[in-house]
Amino acid sequence: MASDQTLILASGSPRRVELLAQTGLEPKRLMPMDLDETPKRAEHPRSLAWRLSAEKAKAAEEALRDDPDRAGAYILAADTVVAVGRRILPKPETTTEAAAALTLLSGRSHRVHTGVCLITPEGTLRQRVVETKVRFKRLSGHDIETYIASGQWRGKAGGYAIQGIAGAFVVKLIGSYTNVVGLPLYETLALLSGEGFDVHDAWLQG
Repeated sequence: MASDQTLILASGSPRRVELLAQTGLEPKRLMPMDLDETPKRAEHPRSLAWRLSAEKAKAAEEALRDDPDRAGAYILAADTVVAVGRRILPKPETTTEAAAALTLLSGRSHRVHTGVCLITPEGTLRQRVVETKVRFKRLSGHDIETYIASGQWRGKAGGYAIQGIAGAFVVKLIGSYTNVVGLPLYETLALLSGEGFDVHDAWLQG
């Protein structure tokens, strides 16, 4: 990145860091925001992803208000929501919750919504929500049991990580693969570029 531009990621997700690194971008700072992610009554999955990504970006901006890192910084935040119809799946905290999520996803299609929010150095807020449709094969009891034993469900929206073992569960995917991992790269770089961030500079240096 050019010396006069800084990227701050309002997340502690190793997956989002890895995805950005794939494009040559390295955040100067990681700022995971500890917010209540409980959906509001009757909140649509897409609306939830939109709201939480904005709340995370704004919380990071507020935390940086008197910090020298704020000057010239682009603040990027994202939130991923997995849903079957309007039913939002949580990030399971127990094996029981993980098994329930995988049982619900078994043999059916679901949608992954990722809200991406960017706040520019001037304070302009830009957002996108990206949707990917994913269909799982019918999972056997042994599939679910052994996947849970792997531990790869922990901390993952919908109870699975597509970039791991669960990639073998996917029968069909329509849309952005990186969106399902946690950060849609095309849309994220388009947001950055549209607001004057030189995403190509890192390519030349790498």
